[in-house]
Amino acid sequence: MKLILLGPPGAGKGTQAKLLTERFGIPQIATGDILRGAVQAGTPLGLQAKGYMDAGGLVPDEVVIGIVRERLQQDDCRRGFILDGFPRTVAQADALQATLRELGRQLDRTVSLTVDVDALVERLTGRRTCRVCGRGYHVRFEPPRVAQLCDACGGELFQRDDDREETIRTRLAVYARQTAPLSDYYRTSGLLTELDGMLPIPVVQEQLLAALQAG
Repeated sequence: MKLILLGPPGAGKGTQAKLLTERFGIPQIATGDILRGAVQAGTPLGLQAKGYMDAGGLVPDEVVIGIVRERLQQDDCRRGFILDGFPRTVAQADALQATLRELGRQLDRTVSLTVDVDALVERLTGRRTCRVCGRGYHVRFEPPRVAQLCDACGGELFQRDDDREETIRTRLAVYARQTAPLSDYYRTSGLLTELDGMLPIPVVQEQLLAALQAG
């Protein structure tokens, strides 16, 4: 199974990808993770990416694509993979398609998790993180037993800067401008399935599995 998961920040791509990984034993490939991995490993492409990241700039498509290509050639991707958060633009999608052709592979399905923006803002702004152990909570959906204190270690809970409403709405606007057109891109190729990402996690997973089985 070779799958792309699309959706804005907070749509649940990572959660659904992890469930698929547990079920099928294929890797979840998140762009941020493999970029950091390449930087830590000191690969030539990782060093290029580090230069841009240290300067606060965006890593160019050709570097990102190169790192994705290296990751897709690793042994654990032989049975398939789940791309989480990549591609982000139509240009990256074109480059990915060319890369897969070169590797003699092709995508099976692209699943887009659609969301209501206001509900998504509520979902993200409610997140809290323990300063000590990093455990996550939500003020409405998964609150701690004692307000502002971690159940596990008693550490103080805080709201990350990127979970503040202004930041979230900016990120969603960027997604709508750059990444949402990918839905049309993959719809044209007949590979797109759209699911309601605001449904409960088990329901989304059930529908996702049904879409994959339907081919």
